[in-house]
Amino acid sequence: MTVDVKYTAKAKATGGRDGAAETLDGSFAVKLATPKELGGAGGPGNNPEQLFAAGYSACFIGALKFVAGQEKVAIPADTYIVSEVGIGPRSEGGFGLTVSLDIALPGLDKAQAEALVAKAHQVCPYSNATRNNIDVKLTVL
Repeated sequence: MTVDVKYTAKAKATGGRDGAAETLDGSFAVKLATPKELGGAGGPGNNPEQLFAAGYSACFIGALKFVAGQEKVAIPADTYIVSEVGIGPRSEGGFGLTVSLDIALPGLDKAQAEALVAKAHQVCPYSNATRNNIDVKLTVL
């Protein structure tokens, strides 16, 4: 598979889970902190799973808009996705992730919303990157 790259994001992280990360263009910077559940101190800062959850939900809404546009369907302005990213030890060793996306498309018929979500899951770059690697659960609210 080849990808015709149209945009490349560049970011730098230092200090691992208790460090910092920033985009090289200076538009985004975040302090990182390991949650207590993973043996860290917690405290102010975000963790990679939170950043992944935010990115996946935003990207998936973009994919919904793309497929809806192809079908001449308007995505409601109040569409939202609540994403959960879980992390823990894998039975095969190492660590793994799980993802759950709760998708709200207010005002759309549930069957139509589910069809759009299924199509978006096929085109979303995050879905394509995680397919067959991470358990992704999609729920239309």
